[in-house]
Amino acid sequence: ELLSTARMRSGEETLAAWLAGPAGRNEIVERQQAVEELRNRVDLREDIAILGTSIRTSIHPEFLMKWGRSERVLNNRTMRIALPVLASITIPLLFTSFWPYILAVDAAVGLFYRRRVRSVMEAVERPEKELSLLAQILARIEREQFTSPRLVALRRALDTDGLPPSRQIGRLARMMDMLNWRRNELFAVFSVFVFWASQITFAVEAWRSRCGLKAVPWLNAAGEFEALCALSGYAYEHPDDPFPEIVERGPVFEGEELKHPLVPAAQCIPNSVNLGGSLQMLVVSGSNMSGKSTLLRTVGINAVLALAGAPVRARSLRISPLEVGATLRIQDSLQAGTSRFYAEIQRIHHIMERTKGPLPVLFLLDEVLHGTNSHDRAVGAEAIVKGLVGRGAIGLVTTHDLALARVAETLSPRAANVHFEDEMIGGKMVFDYRMHPGVVRKSNALALMRAVGLEV
Repeated sequence: ELLSTARMRSGEETLAAWLAGPAGRNEIVERQQAVEELRNRVDLREDIAILGTSIRTSIHPEFLMKWGRSERVLNNRTMRIALPVLASITIPLLFTSFWPYILAVDAAVGLFYRRRVRSVMEAVERPEKELSLLAQILARIEREQFTSPRLVALRRALDTDGLPPSRQIGRLARMMDMLNWRRNELFAVFSVFVFWASQITFAVEAWRSRCGLKAVPWLNAAGEFEALCALSGYAYEHPDDPFPEIVERGPVFEGEELKHPLVPAAQCIPNSVNLGGSLQMLVVSGSNMSGKSTLLRTVGINAVLALAGAPVRARSLRISPLEVGATLRIQDSLQAGTSRFYAEIQRIHHIMERTKGPLPVLFLLDEVLHGTNSHDRAVGAEAIVKGLVGRGAIGLVTTHDLALARVAETLSPRAANVHFEDEMIGGKMVFDYRMHPGVVRKSNALALMRAVGLEV
């Protein structure tokens, strides 16, 4: 909700796809340049947002795609050329002795195409209305001049036959207006003799053949532009957030003074995390509420923002394209009949499978295997983290079980222990939320129980 200003479904889907999966380095850099260019174009972004609201409820991509792909009803090129010629000689011949034959020919042609003409007219009414709405947002984009490669390419891709889509859609709108002229009482009689409805519907079908399949790409392009506007709005609202440096080879995650975007700036304590090269994993120990899970979320959300092309909440971030896999917010399910532990190991298996892909994995395991007994947790967690490190992944693991902290020692220098501290002051737990080297040496669970009135 903080990030997305998208109104169109295509805009929301595009932004969601960017957040759900990393792009390549060149793609991310192009998005950064586009976001930077759009950052201060507030009027443009607001216009897109306002227009997008009406488009969301009125345009149905599936219907446009079906209409664009359907087989042409009027596809006789010879007849399309013959109709204007026949119409041009019909009017003069009406004032000669040949008028009965002309009327007969007109009636035969009209009856022959009547059903197909009506079919085309009925089929085009709804798409024409939806495309007219889309033309408004496309026309707004077309009025802008861009310099970043992404926006220039996006703008160029909209053109069909050298014309921008708003003008192409305008042609269809004019054809529909001309088709409605036949309802005028003065023009109705004349339209019959010049095959007006047949000629216009032939032109409509030719337009659909040329541009019909472009309607959905036009909508997708508008959605991509809206997604870039969403990231630009976020960049505008957070002017101190820098764009990360995207490196080609990894895995690399080097974040200085990382913060979580949803924690107020006055309360947020920054921490630095550097992974890659010889150090692949941090085992994070610490007491309850000390900041372990928030650190994982901070690393994860900044990685997602960086790989989507957005600025990050940090002093600086150097990152390579990574697959992000996390066990945060794992829950059991009554409907699926699965426990939290079973849901967690399924997620871990999924993360393991992702290590077989082309990109390195950034794993974020929160309280790994805490839903089982101490012996199984120690054995299972050790096998999991060794497996991830052995497959070239980088990441963080939080734990209350100090047995897992010993695993980092066995994997050194590829793994290291860090921890968060707390102290009891005046009957209240006080946290500094700063990451320290080494293993935590105390626990606050019993103190917390006593603080809330439990007799332990």
